[in-house]
Amino acid sequence: MKTKFKLSTALLAIVLLVNSITVQASINHTNLNNDPEKDKVIIYVLKNVLSRLHFVQKDINDDLSEQIFDSFIDALDSSKRYFTKQDLKEFSKYKYQIDNQLLEDDLSFYNLVYGRFLEKIKNAKSYYGNLLAQPFDFKKNETIDLDYTKVPFAKNDNELIDYWRKQLKLQTLSRIQEQTDLQEAKLEKDKNYKIKSFTTLEKEARAEVLKNMEDLYIRIEELEHDDWFSTFLNSVVGAFDPHTTYMDPRIKERFDQTISGKLEGIGARLQKKGIYTHVFELVAGGPASKQGDLEPGDIILKVAQGDEEPLDIVGMRLDDAIKFIKGKKGTEVRLTVKKKLDGSTKIISIIRDVVQLDETFVKSSIVEKEGKKYAIIDLPSFYIDFSDNNYRDSAKDMEKEIERLKAEEVTGLIIDLRNNGGGSLKTAIEISGLFIDEGPVVQVKYRGESPIVKKDIDPKVQWDKSVVVLVNEFSASASEIFAAAMQDYKRGVILGGNQTYGKGTVQNVLPINQFYPKYKKDLGYIKMTIQKFYRVNGGSTQKEGVYSDIAMPSRLSYMKYGERDMTGALAWDKVPQAKYTQTNSYDNFNDVVYNSKQRIATSKNFKLVNEYAKWLKENQDNTSYSLNYKQFFKESDAKEKEAEKFKSVFDYKSNLTFTSPKYEQSLFKENEDLKDKRVAWHKNLSKDMYISEALNVLSELKLREKTEIVKN
Repeated sequence: MKTKFKLSTALLAIVLLVNSITVQASINHTNLNNDPEKDKVIIYVLKNVLSRLHFVQKDINDDLSEQIFDSFIDALDSSKRYFTKQDLKEFSKYKYQIDNQLLEDDLSFYNLVYGRFLEKIKNAKSYYGNLLAQPFDFKKNETIDLDYTKVPFAKNDNELIDYWRKQLKLQTLSRIQEQTDLQEAKLEKDKNYKIKSFTTLEKEARAEVLKNMEDLYIRIEELEHDDWFSTFLNSVVGAFDPHTTYMDPRIKERFDQTISGKLEGIGARLQKKGIYTHVFELVAGGPASKQGDLEPGDIILKVAQGDEEPLDIVGMRLDDAIKFIKGKKGTEVRLTVKKKLDGSTKIISIIRDVVQLDETFVKSSIVEKEGKKYAIIDLPSFYIDFSDNNYRDSAKDMEKEIERLKAEEVTGLIIDLRNNGGGSLKTAIEISGLFIDEGPVVQVKYRGESPIVKKDIDPKVQWDKSVVVLVNEFSASASEIFAAAMQDYKRGVILGGNQTYGKGTVQNVLPINQFYPKYKKDLGYIKMTIQKFYRVNGGSTQKEGVYSDIAMPSRLSYMKYGERDMTGALAWDKVPQAKYTQTNSYDNFNDVVYNSKQRIATSKNFKLVNEYAKWLKENQDNTSYSLNYKQFFKESDAKEKEAEKFKSVFDYKSNLTFTSPKYEQSLFKENEDLKDKRVAWHKNLSKDMYISEALNVLSELKLREKTEIVKN
């Protein structure tokens, strides 16, 4: 309660401050702004909210100005396709003035750059159109470097067009090579297959690149002022730290959908192809799937709300089309659809409902090894629906899943957090509490304040047997809270990449209108870093992540990836250790860790993965490509031969059989799609060398008969 009160008091102070100011709507570049007053209100509120509530106290000064300048230019033109040095020279007069403009709610820098960018977008269409209208000279000896951080901006428009030429030439050359390889493969199967000439392949490749470019620029032209202004706002707020972001209402809706694992609508994934909205996939068990008429590949032409007149959505941007198709549970939507199979037009009526995104939720699999049952619980995110306390969340689901597995006499658990990017701090604490007695789980700290110890207050231990936590370089945030707690309590063995992602910060999502209530239009949201979290041992996971007890080679082992490689990431630090009691759950923890490390070190599979990771790193660092077709083919063939020795890198097969828990098997008769998904998952588990090693570790762990208490 104390923490919430402090935050609420600070919010109230900002509301009062912001409402004491009248934002001027006058602006010189009204032709560039849909709503200049709204833009200035957002800027005004954000700078005040950030300076008062962000975890880092940062002055709005020349250093911040330079950071925003570089970030915004890079966000618009990271591949150096639009701006020239002449443009940058003109922009640079504002390089150390953006801070002053922010203080005065002045958008001159944004308007200049945005206006120029719109001009460049129009020019780009003529660039690629003219360049792709005629064959490239593939005999010319020249190269292109795709590491655009090393490439300077073009001196002038002529050099800019040459940058375009090289990029389009590379795309064309890549397609020629793909088609050449396909032809050779077909010729091996059919000696009568007629090979196309290089001239024909080159012409077809250019046509394909042109179509891709036209599709790309259709999507770019659909973007509105608010989209580009959001890019600028994210350059401003991102100067405080990489995880502080501005979200317009559409992005916020997607964020809520991701973290809750549900949406209200028809249960269809859509994609834009040219001017048409296509059905890409139906969500199993969703309204569209149950209704049965809508199919993948169908084109949605019109949308009607109940008995209202249909709205033509051909040519409409995808986000806007989705807005009309989605809707509240129980409402009717009528879709005018062109069917993929026969091209006929059909009106399909669907009653919207709550759609659960099953891939978001907890699932488990049971496997028998040496006469004992073990289970893998896959936790893809720490999901929760903050708007509905009665809806399922990851903590409730984990508790329920563990209870079901106990009923099937499972003796050990693997908690799979690979690729789990985090989610709710609340559920991370509650899930940790399922494995320990009541006590500290994590510490959180606001700017300039002492850390607050967040505890599991439930004395019940849901699972008191062996635990292995499987992580990788993509396990972040709430995943790291859970893994760190299991490691600090010596409750589980952490197995995976050398270290996890390293995101040790907490964000809060706040509606901007809360700070400016008299403004009636939706101003969007700010997801802002307000806290850092720390392990119970006092160390931060920021940048460092959680180091695995047992590190296994992965394809990312040598790649630059994680918080430590992000520009502007907050620093690692530590706070005093919390008072907690280690469980020391295992008699043979050190022996098990040693045995596993020995197996990994001598494993042919893991050795090959390690070599593969080094090879990937070498290729990542080599960003230069020849644009001479003979040299390009020669280099490609050489890489292909190198890649051959890694062809079997993940060709692993265990002799283990994975099955669904009994409660889930009973659902398969009514849900064939669920059954198919589980069969595919179980097949992948049997070919997963990381799961196999986790099971080796789990099978060797011996629980202490009497828990040894170690107080910290």
